[in-house]
Amino acid sequence: MNMNNKKIAVLMSGGVDSSVAALILKKKGFNPIGIHLKISKFCNVEDEYDARRVAEILNFPLYTLDISEDYEKLVINDFIKEYKEGLTPNPDVWCNSRIKFNLVFNFVKNLGFNYIATGHYAKISKIENDYFLKIPKDLNKDQTYFLWQINKNILKKIIFPLANYTKDKVRKIALENKLPNALKKDSQGICFLGKIKLSDYLKNFLSIKQGEIRDVYNNLLGYHNGYYFYTEGQRHGLNIKNSQGPYYVALKDIANNVLIVGKENDEIIYSSKIFLDNINFLVSKRFLNKIKKDNKIEVLVKCRYRQPFIKAIFDIKNKILILEDKVKGVALGQSAVLYFKDIVLGGGIIYKKK
Repeated sequence: MNMNNKKIAVLMSGGVDSSVAALILKKKGFNPIGIHLKISKFCNVEDEYDARRVAEILNFPLYTLDISEDYEKLVINDFIKEYKEGLTPNPDVWCNSRIKFNLVFNFVKNLGFNYIATGHYAKISKIENDYFLKIPKDLNKDQTYFLWQINKNILKKIIFPLANYTKDKVRKIALENKLPNALKKDSQGICFLGKIKLSDYLKNFLSIKQGEIRDVYNNLLGYHNGYYFYTEGQRHGLNIKNSQGPYYVALKDIANNVLIVGKENDEIIYSSKIFLDNINFLVSKRFLNKIKKDNKIEVLVKCRYRQPFIKAIFDIKNKILILEDKVKGVALGQSAVLYFKDIVLGGGIIYKKK
């Protein structure tokens, strides 16, 4: 990093993580400005207020950037479209790749800022001439899963100040520095919905369409209000009252609007092969060539955020993950993120499973 230029734009949500990230940068001699993003009408106005109070305490300016129209075009429209197609998209992945580290990054770059920082729990390391996205110190808060789709060419322009901190340490720093949001709860759920439930939001765009719930033996178990309100692996919220569960959504028969469910021991809810599309690598071809053998790489993979790492072989040519152990509840449309030791190799979108 060229330390001669210490101008940096810090994305400040109003939460404790981005606030402490800004504090750390300030103490390291950077000259930050805060950027608070307004992404939808459901945004909590208290978040902007909290971000502004922290910026005042740390003595740097904060600007609110209303990107709600861009967010609707770049994230929400595709979000609704994919749910309608029976997929389960991850808007947080798109928010990072299309908004924060693309649209907003280019905006602050045009203002003369060479670097952008956020409160993500992630790490960027430079090894020789390459920059790598890595797992941070706090494994429980690791957010690299949501960052796999960003452009690897801007890794050198991103700073994650919380890379070597735990969440407990972050809160302690906030308390020691009397930040007003030190004990503020972490936000939950989908970022642009605020406190609105996903199912209620989707009903504004997708009509109620009653269909059947059947098991692997084609027995009728109940009815649902539309396949798009459910996701593979879902256990709760199914209208099944035969007391023989629990049942999990295994597949969606979209043509017939039927949910197919299985129980814990049913093979249908497990997958051993995952087929990927829209692959994005965060490492160079040179690095891939070093670790691959016969166009295959031994990887660790996550198919959803809170899932433990799974050992797998990634067939680069055919874009297939061959899992060491069968995995329950793989959802089409979700992200499969690939790791080599502590390095994020990249990822892809799950479009098929076996």
